Amino acid sequence: MTEEGAILPMFYLPPVEYFIQLNKHKSNFLVEREENFIKQTYRNRAHIYSPDGVLALTVPVAKGAKVHTKVKDVKISYDFDWQRLHWLSLQNCYRRSAYFEYYEDDLAPFYHNKYEYLFDFNEQQLQLILKLTKIKADIKFTDDYIAEYPDQEDFRLIINPKKSNPFNQKTYFQLFEERQGFLKNLSIVDLLFNHGPQALNYL
Repeated sequence: MTEEGAILPMFYLPPVEYFIQLNKHKSNFLVEREENFIKQTYRNRAHIYSPDGVLALTVPVAKGAKVHTKVKDVKISYDFDWQRLHWLSLQNCYRRSAYFEYYEDDLAPFYHNKYEYLFDFNEQQLQLILKLTKIKADIKFTDDYIAEYPDQEDFRLIINPKKSNPFNQKTYFQLFEERQGFLKNLSIVDLLFNHGPQALNYL
């Protein structure tokens, strides 16, 4: 019996659920490269835990990234220094976490080097996170856009910050949980910075 496969979108610092599904399907998954860009999703947004609760980090995209722009063709905007803002936010939110310094040097280049395309930026981060979490998986991409995959789990629209999600996540220690309680489905960096090499066991 062959393992059921999965279709995953390409996200910015994807949420924990993304990596639970990726790890589950690591021998049989595809990352969507041919879909049209969908705004206000994790494709260019990540959620982290700040002292005041959820903080959204959004990668601005160049004007012209309309509904019918393929996700692989969306360009990053550098009209303001979002990289500095994101890196300062990650430092301010996680500097006191157990493993921030452990991963800091790996992540820093993404907030200093400029990438032209959002997809390439996200892909390079995804490759790094797979390495840091020690998930052994080779990323393969879709060659065409297919609206429905009847024989595979399709997460392209399910993992969405704007929609209610039946994903039932077990808790783990979070730095500011005494203030806001456990916050579900934050970026994978929240799990990494708080739990380091134990992240894979959790996933």
